[in-house]
Amino acid sequence: MKQNKYDDDIFFDKYSNMERSKNGLESAGEWHELKKVLPDFQGKRVLDLGCGFGWHCRYAVENGAKSVIGVDISQKMLNEAKSQTTYENIKYICMPIEDIDFPDNSFEVVISSLALHYIQSYEDVLNKINKCLSKGGDFVFSVEHPIFTAQGPQDWYYDDKGSILHWPVDHYFTEGARKAKFLGEEVIKYHRTLTTYLNSLAKAGFEITGVVEPKPAENLLYTVPGMLDELRRPMMLLVSARKK
Repeated sequence: MKQNKYDDDIFFDKYSNMERSKNGLESAGEWHELKKVLPDFQGKRVLDLGCGFGWHCRYAVENGAKSVIGVDISQKMLNEAKSQTTYENIKYICMPIEDIDFPDNSFEVVISSLALHYIQSYEDVLNKINKCLSKGGDFVFSVEHPIFTAQGPQDWYYDDKGSILHWPVDHYFTEGARKAKFLGEEVIKYHRTLTTYLNSLAKAGFEITGVVEPKPAENLLYTVPGMLDELRRPMMLLVSARKK
Protein backbone atom coordinates (compact mmCIF):
# COMPACT_ATOMS: atom_id res chain seq x y z
CA MET A 1 0.00 0.00 0.00
CA LYS A 2 1.54 3.28 -1.15
CA GLN A 3 0.03 5.85 1.16
CA ASN A 4 0.15 9.56 0.41
CA LYS A 5 -1.54 11.17 3.40
CA TYR A 6 0.69 14.22 3.23
CA ASP A 7 -0.95 15.53 0.06
CA ASP A 8 -4.26 15.79 1.91
CA ASP A 9 -4.82 19.52 2.48
CA ILE A 10 -6.03 19.25 6.07
CA PHE A 11 -3.34 16.79 7.15
CA PHE A 12 -0.58 18.74 5.41
CA ASP A 13 -1.65 21.96 7.10
CA LYS A 14 -1.55 20.27 10.52
CA TYR A 15 1.85 18.75 9.79
CA SER A 16 3.23 22.06 8.56
CA ASN A 17 2.37 23.66 11.90
CA MET A 18 4.30 21.14 14.01
CA GLU A 19 7.36 22.58 15.75
CA ARG A 20 9.71 20.26 13.87
CA SER A 21 8.13 21.31 10.57
CA LYS A 22 8.42 25.02 11.28
CA ASN A 23 11.79 25.10 13.02
CA GLY A 24 13.69 22.22 11.47
CA LEU A 25 16.08 19.67 12.87
CA GLU A 26 16.81 21.38 16.19
CA SER A 27 13.11 21.08 17.12
CA ALA A 28 13.08 17.35 16.42
CA GLY A 29 13.28 15.50 19.73
CA GLU A 30 15.58 12.81 18.32
CA TRP A 31 17.95 15.04 16.32
CA HIS A 32 20.58 15.34 19.06
CA GLU A 33 21.03 11.56 18.87
CA LEU A 34 20.46 11.04 15.14
CA LYS A 35 23.21 13.45 14.13
CA LYS A 36 25.67 11.43 16.24
CA VAL A 37 25.13 8.30 14.15
CA LEU A 38 25.14 9.99 10.75
CA PRO A 39 28.28 9.26 8.71
CA ASP A 40 30.80 11.73 7.35
CA PHE A 41 29.11 13.30 4.32
CA GLN A 42 32.26 14.82 2.82
CA GLY A 43 32.36 14.13 -0.92
CA LYS A 44 29.55 11.55 -0.69
CA ARG A 45 26.57 10.93 -2.94
CA VAL A 46 23.52 10.79 -0.67
CA LEU A 47 19.99 9.42 -1.02
CA ASP A 48 17.27 10.56 1.42
CA LEU A 49 14.17 8.35 1.39
CA GLY A 50 11.04 10.10 2.61
CA CYS A 51 12.84 13.42 2.57
CA GLY A 52 9.81 15.56 3.48
CA PHE A 53 10.74 19.22 3.71
CA GLY A 54 14.36 18.41 2.83
CA TRP A 55 15.95 19.22 6.20
CA HIS A 56 18.33 16.25 6.07
CA CYS A 57 19.15 16.84 2.40
CA ARG A 58 20.29 20.37 3.15
CA TYR A 59 22.16 19.23 6.26
CA ALA A 60 24.09 16.69 4.17
CA VAL A 61 25.14 19.33 1.62
CA GLU A 62 26.05 21.80 4.35
CA ASN A 63 28.32 19.10 5.75
CA GLY A 64 30.15 18.36 2.53
CA ALA A 65 27.97 16.00 0.49
CA LYS A 66 28.82 16.00 -3.21
CA SER A 67 25.20 15.49 -4.26
CA VAL A 68 21.86 14.58 -2.68
CA ILE A 69 18.68 13.07 -4.08
CA GLY A 70 15.58 13.41 -1.92
CA VAL A 71 12.68 11.05 -2.62
CA ASP A 72 9.16 11.55 -1.30
CA ILE A 73 5.70 10.44 -2.37
CA SER A 74 4.15 13.80 -1.49
CA GLN A 75 4.32 16.61 -4.02
CA LYS A 76 3.22 19.08 -1.35
CA MET A 77 6.18 18.09 0.81
CA LEU A 78 8.56 18.43 -2.11
CA ASN A 79 7.16 21.81 -3.11
CA GLU A 80 8.00 23.05 0.38
CA ALA A 81 11.44 21.39 0.23
CA LYS A 82 12.20 23.10 -3.08
CA SER A 83 11.08 26.48 -1.75
CA GLN A 84 13.61 26.17 1.09
CA THR A 85 16.48 24.84 -1.02
CA THR A 86 19.04 26.98 -2.84
CA TYR A 87 21.69 24.31 -3.36
CA GLU A 88 22.04 23.17 -6.96
CA ASN A 89 23.41 19.76 -5.97
CA ILE A 90 20.12 18.71 -4.33
CA LYS A 91 17.52 17.05 -6.55
CA TYR A 92 14.01 16.13 -5.38
CA ILE A 93 12.03 13.28 -6.94
CA CYS A 94 8.32 12.63 -6.34
CA MET A 95 8.13 8.86 -6.03
CA PRO A 96 7.02 6.20 -3.53
CA ILE A 97 9.96 4.77 -1.62
CA GLU A 98 8.86 1.32 -2.76
CA ASP A 99 9.43 2.30 -6.41
CA ILE A 100 13.09 3.36 -6.21
CA ASP A 101 15.28 1.68 -8.81
CA PHE A 102 18.64 3.43 -8.89
CA PRO A 103 21.63 1.80 -10.61
CA ASP A 104 24.17 -0.20 -8.63
CA ASN A 105 26.65 1.83 -6.57
CA SER A 106 24.77 5.12 -7.03
CA PHE A 107 25.29 6.34 -3.45
CA GLU A 108 27.74 6.16 -0.56
CA VAL A 109 25.08 7.13 1.99
CA VAL A 110 21.36 6.39 2.29
CA ILE A 111 19.30 7.98 5.05
CA SER A 112 15.62 7.79 5.96
CA SER A 113 13.88 9.69 8.73
CA LEU A 114 10.57 8.46 10.12
CA ALA A 115 9.35 7.04 6.83
CA LEU A 116 9.86 3.27 6.77
CA HIS A 117 7.02 2.58 9.21
CA TYR A 118 4.70 3.76 6.42
CA ILE A 119 6.13 1.08 4.11
CA GLN A 120 4.56 -2.36 3.88
CA SER A 121 7.44 -3.98 1.96
CA TYR A 122 10.32 -3.29 4.37
CA GLU A 123 12.46 -6.22 3.21
CA ASP A 124 12.01 -5.32 -0.47
CA VAL A 125 13.08 -1.73 0.21
CA LEU A 126 16.17 -2.94 2.10
CA ASN A 127 17.21 -5.00 -0.91
CA LYS A 128 16.77 -1.98 -3.21
CA ILE A 129 18.83 0.17 -0.84
CA ASN A 130 21.58 -2.45 -0.73
CA LYS A 131 21.64 -2.58 -4.52
CA CYS A 132 22.11 1.16 -5.05
CA LEU A 133 24.55 1.58 -2.15
CA SER A 134 28.27 1.19 -2.76
CA LYS A 135 30.26 -1.45 -0.87
CA GLY A 136 30.99 -0.18 2.62
CA GLY A 137 28.33 2.50 2.22
CA ASP A 138 26.28 3.72 5.17
CA PHE A 139 22.55 3.33 5.75
CA VAL A 140 21.01 5.24 8.67
CA PHE A 141 17.31 5.34 9.43
CA SER A 142 14.82 6.24 12.11
CA VAL A 143 11.37 4.73 12.61
CA GLU A 144 8.71 4.80 15.25
CA HIS A 145 9.69 2.34 17.96
CA PRO A 146 7.91 -1.04 17.98
CA ILE A 147 6.63 -0.30 21.49
CA PHE A 148 5.05 2.83 20.07
CA THR A 149 3.46 1.13 17.04
CA ALA A 150 2.37 -2.20 18.53
CA GLN A 151 -1.10 -1.45 19.88
CA GLY A 152 -2.23 0.67 16.96
CA PRO A 153 -4.07 3.87 17.97
CA GLN A 154 -0.88 5.36 19.42
CA ASP A 155 -2.35 7.09 22.43
CA TRP A 156 -1.93 6.88 26.18
CA TYR A 157 -4.31 5.04 28.48
CA TYR A 158 -6.15 7.57 30.65
CA ASP A 159 -8.10 7.45 33.90
CA ASP A 160 -11.67 8.73 34.20
CA LYS A 161 -10.32 12.24 34.87
CA GLY A 162 -8.25 12.32 31.70
CA SER A 163 -4.88 11.87 33.41
CA ILE A 164 -2.27 9.65 31.75
CA LEU A 165 -1.89 6.26 33.39
CA HIS A 166 0.39 4.34 31.04
CA TRP A 167 1.27 3.53 27.43
CA PRO A 168 -0.54 0.41 26.16
CA VAL A 169 1.44 -2.32 24.38
CA ASP A 170 -0.62 -5.07 22.80
CA HIS A 171 -0.32 -7.55 19.91
CA TYR A 172 3.41 -6.89 19.82
CA PHE A 173 4.26 -10.06 17.88
CA THR A 174 1.47 -9.57 15.35
CA GLU A 175 3.15 -7.58 12.62
CA GLY A 176 1.34 -5.63 9.94
CA ALA A 177 -0.90 -2.66 9.31
CA ARG A 178 -2.17 -0.47 12.14
CA LYS A 179 -4.75 2.31 12.00
CA ALA A 180 -3.02 5.05 13.97
CA LYS A 181 -4.16 8.52 14.96
CA PHE A 182 -1.65 11.20 14.01
CA LEU A 183 -2.53 14.90 14.21
CA GLY A 184 -6.14 13.89 14.70
CA GLU A 185 -6.25 12.01 11.40
CA GLU A 186 -6.27 8.29 10.66
CA VAL A 187 -3.01 7.07 9.13
CA ILE A 188 -1.94 3.56 8.17
CA LYS A 189 1.40 2.54 9.67
CA TYR A 190 3.14 -0.84 9.72
CA HIS A 191 4.21 -2.43 12.97
CA ARG A 192 7.33 -4.61 13.08
CA THR A 193 9.14 -6.15 15.99
CA LEU A 194 12.65 -5.07 16.90
CA THR A 195 13.78 -8.51 15.74
CA THR A 196 12.38 -7.90 12.27
CA TYR A 197 13.94 -4.44 11.95
CA LEU A 198 17.39 -5.71 12.85
CA ASN A 199 17.47 -9.24 11.45
CA SER A 200 16.10 -8.09 8.10
CA LEU A 201 19.06 -5.74 7.81
CA ALA A 202 21.48 -8.59 8.34
CA LYS A 203 19.68 -10.78 5.80
CA ALA A 204 19.79 -7.94 3.26
CA GLY A 205 23.57 -7.73 3.50
CA PHE A 206 24.12 -5.04 6.12
CA GLU A 207 26.28 -4.95 9.22
CA ILE A 208 24.56 -3.15 12.08
CA THR A 209 26.84 -0.49 13.55
CA GLY A 210 24.53 1.19 16.06
CA VAL A 211 21.11 1.08 17.69
CA VAL A 212 19.69 3.98 19.71
CA GLU A 213 16.39 4.46 21.53
CA PRO A 214 16.62 8.24 21.90
CA LYS A 215 15.32 10.25 24.80
CA PRO A 216 14.14 13.78 23.97
CA ALA A 217 16.76 16.50 24.01
CA GLU A 218 17.08 18.17 27.42
CA ASN A 219 16.33 21.63 26.04
CA LEU A 220 12.96 20.43 24.71
CA LEU A 221 11.72 18.66 27.84
CA TYR A 222 10.40 21.80 29.50
CA THR A 223 9.67 23.92 26.44
CA VAL A 224 7.56 21.58 24.29
CA PRO A 225 4.17 20.53 25.72
CA GLY A 226 3.98 16.81 26.48
CA MET A 227 7.68 16.21 25.93
CA LEU A 228 8.29 15.13 29.54
CA ASP A 229 5.93 12.21 29.00
CA GLU A 230 8.23 11.00 26.21
CA LEU A 231 10.56 9.76 28.98
CA ARG A 232 7.95 7.16 29.94
CA ARG A 233 8.35 5.01 26.83
CA PRO A 234 10.48 4.96 23.67
CA MET A 235 8.87 6.66 20.71
CA MET A 236 11.64 6.22 18.15
CA LEU A 237 14.30 3.77 17.06
CA LEU A 238 17.50 4.84 15.30
CA VAL A 239 19.62 2.31 13.44
CA SER A 240 22.92 2.71 11.62
CA ALA A 241 24.27 0.02 9.31
CA ARG A 242 26.94 -0.53 6.68
CA LYS A 243 26.80 -2.52 3.47
CA LYS A 244 29.10 -5.52 3.69
